Amino acid sequence: MTIKKIISGPLGNNTIIVHDDKDAVVIDPSIDSFGLIDKYIVKHKLIVKAIFLTHSHFDHIADVAILKQKTKANIYIHPEDADNLINPGVDKISCMFPVKGSNPDVLIHDNQEIIIGNLKFIVIYTPGHSPGSVCYYLPDNNTLFAGDTLFKGSIGNISFPTSRPALMWGSLKKLAKLPKNTKVIPGHGEDTSIGKESWLDRAEEFFS
Repeated sequence: MTIKKIISGPLGNNTIIVHDDKDAVVIDPSIDSFGLIDKYIVKHKLIVKAIFLTHSHFDHIADVAILKQKTKANIYIHPEDADNLINPGVDKISCMFPVKGSNPDVLIHDNQEIIIGNLKFIVIYTPGHSPGSVCYYLPDNNTLFAGDTLFKGSIGNISFPTSRPALMWGSLKKLAKLPKNTKVIPGHGEDTSIGKESWLDRAEEFFS
């Protein structure tokens, strides 16, 4: 199994490619990521089978439409964030540039197991930053793709119009239950681990 992180765009988004053999999943095809994704999948002769979205904020979905057109891969998103994927901007967050909407193929739910080839992911529903935020956990690799729920030493912004601040604390407590050595790859910034973020189950004390 290989995990490739691509950093792109003015907001330093992390787009992730996870692949085993030739089957690949792309997580959050973000601003200006498509060219880098395409170069990587061509070089390694990968077949993108799925596009996983941690949430639908414009910077995380900017290149979904073009990647879908190229690969025909199914788009996975939580139903609470689906409307903003279809019509970017209905979340009342101003887009920095026009973002083409996409229709989801698969609406996901908490604790759902998703098998793509030899890859097994578990969906962890983590509302707070957005109403439909999720993390994707790879138990076989002990890696969490956290989107904008959890960063190194911080959490995602919970002051947006559709944020759910009161739900964020429960979401972080849920993540705190993962193994301490779980690697965390966030939607922006440096990687961390669950153990290094020892404040997770007390986050409300620090961030509310």
